[in-house]
Amino acid sequence: MSIFSGTIQNLENGLQYSTTKQKTIAQNIANVDTPNYKAKDVTFEQFFQRAKQASLPAYRTNDRHFDFKMRDYSPGVFNYANIRYRQNGNGVDMDKEQANLATNQIYYNALIDRVNGKLNSLQTVIKGG
Repeated sequence: MSIFSGTIQNLENGLQYSTTKQKTIAQNIANVDTPNYKAKDVTFEQFFQRAKQASLPAYRTNDRHFDFKMRDYSPGVFNYANIRYRQNGNGVDMDKEQANLATNQIYYNALIDRVNGKLNSLQTVIKGG
């Protein structure tokens, strides 16, 4: 029996996703005046689809049982190919990027609070109180 039953690893995957999204948003903001730059994004849907496709074969007692899933997730970054917000071909919408930045920061802080809660619970159990 695992102490956290995969919770810490799932939180770590969420933090990895949030970090990749933060880097992508920062790159978009940095290139807001670059001609012909196309905005990039990271979506959970693509992240989840890749995770669903990565499975390990396992002995199943029933055909309805799921295969074991691999835990090596790496969120993918994609370009918005056909979007232009300026005459120079730039595809960055600064208002959208700032809203995404704030949303991602809240998500990241929530994950960090959850990890701290899990580790504090473990510390309390170890100390016996």
